[in-house]
Amino acid sequence: MEHISDILVMGSGLAGLGYALKVADFATVNLITKRGLTETSTSLAQGGIAAVLGPDDRFEYHIADTLTVGEGLSHPDIVELVVRQGPDRIRELVELGAHFDPGQDNGYDLGREGGHSRRRIIHAHDMTGAEVERILAERVLAHPNIRVFENHMGVNLITLERVMRQGRVVTEADKSCLGAYVLNTATGQVDTFLARITLLATGGAGKVYLYTSNPDIATGDGVAMAYRAGALIGNMEFVQFHPTCLYHPTAKNFLISEALRGEGAILLDSRGRRFMEKYHELKDLAPRDSVARAIDEEMKKSGDDCVYLDISHKPADFIQSRFPNIYQRCLELAIDMTREPIPVVPAAHYMCGGVVTEAWGRTTIANLYAVGEVSMTGLHGANRLASNSLLEALVFSHQAAQAARETLPQLQVKPAFPVAAWDTYGATDSEEAVVVSHSWEEIRRFMWNYVGIVRSNSRLHRAQARIGPILQEINDYYWKFLITSDLLELRNIAYVADLIIRMALWREESRGLHYNLDFPQADDARFRRDTLISSEGWH
Repeated sequence: MEHISDILVMGSGLAGLGYALKVADFATVNLITKRGLTETSTSLAQGGIAAVLGPDDRFEYHIADTLTVGEGLSHPDIVELVVRQGPDRIRELVELGAHFDPGQDNGYDLGREGGHSRRRIIHAHDMTGAEVERILAERVLAHPNIRVFENHMGVNLITLERVMRQGRVVTEADKSCLGAYVLNTATGQVDTFLARITLLATGGAGKVYLYTSNPDIATGDGVAMAYRAGALIGNMEFVQFHPTCLYHPTAKNFLISEALRGEGAILLDSRGRRFMEKYHELKDLAPRDSVARAIDEEMKKSGDDCVYLDISHKPADFIQSRFPNIYQRCLELAIDMTREPIPVVPAAHYMCGGVVTEAWGRTTIANLYAVGEVSMTGLHGANRLASNSLLEALVFSHQAAQAARETLPQLQVKPAFPVAAWDTYGATDSEEAVVVSHSWEEIRRFMWNYVGIVRSNSRLHRAQARIGPILQEINDYYWKFLITSDLLELRNIAYVADLIIRMALWREESRGLHYNLDFPQADDARFRRDTLISSEGWH
């Protein structure tokens, strides 16, 4: 089946929904999402959105904090763009109906998180993402120009280059995106979605690691599809591990917000001793990379399975009102955070790298845009400042929508060349699902062990030696059997794992989220630049 619209949006978090709403005023939109509309990483975001809203804050302070945490790789022009737009983008959310916690004098209750010099985190208790997702989803579902396709997953991007391969020489100018082949996961049918502009808003890739705060959907689909189509990918070695995920045998992917440390929570070892002063001058308010490495080292030295985050010295009514979701979830697991510390461990949380874009969200493939965690805008550099992620999605969904308004009238309504329907090439149903589950487990485990918080050349080479054969096995399997969502996700995390490993090996230094025991110092002379690669090679 063929679906045609002006714009195709892939993903339904803040980036995808925010963009869809803005472009729907002048274009028809097909929006696909892998699960339900609100089953996104945005919905799970607890802390809030960083923006200059307080009387003692200034754009210059937020810019400086972002650049400091980015450790030399954040792009100053992009940082300034995002920070200066922040308050306006927040006001738009409020005008749509989003509710944030009020403060004094008609202002907002602003929190502080690691790496921030001021209180600037606007939030809705500890469920900020869910509040933003709620209001955007309501508006998207009510908009007559937006058609939502739940349980639909991208297979491959359709490019003009691929369409014209038969019998014609393709030049660089001929490369452009025409849409995507999309799997209906409920029926198993692959449909063709054609559009004048395609936006990737598919989120992150935390599921490439064994332990992650991300939902099951976070399998790097957008990065993998863009890479296979020839787009430029950058900085995939910079994987942010959130230092404080709940450690409990029955809790899956539950994050203990960084906002707890911002409100005075302290990290303790199993003997109840503070340890962060040994690792960073900001102690418990240090940036995430420093805290995650410190916890990792403490656990390795002690042999303990976790450390503890303690906010029980704060008044109980404050804890319950400020962190109602976290309090209730911990209580369900017999942990009363008003009386005792919370067991926590680091887990893969956020990809600072992704599909390379410029200030308007454009990728290196014409008519293909990327916004949100799937992208690499230059904002985060080597490490993301807490709560800058939702801010980035807000700003670049706006930027990309403005670009679409200007560009769309110049683009053809339908491709000049016919686009073939999906062909199964004689593929059959597989009776060997164990191949998928085994490879999935193997990739996630060796990525955790060899390409995790602390790396070394020997560990990275072990990972590289294994990912090559696995990729070959998966691609062989992909062409022989009918595709399923499990197979597509496995294929995508394998591509993402390969990119992370190759980029980590290239960067022979330690900077931000990339820490290599063999190169413990930063090397500005050789590596104070982005790591860039496409399917055609290094850039």
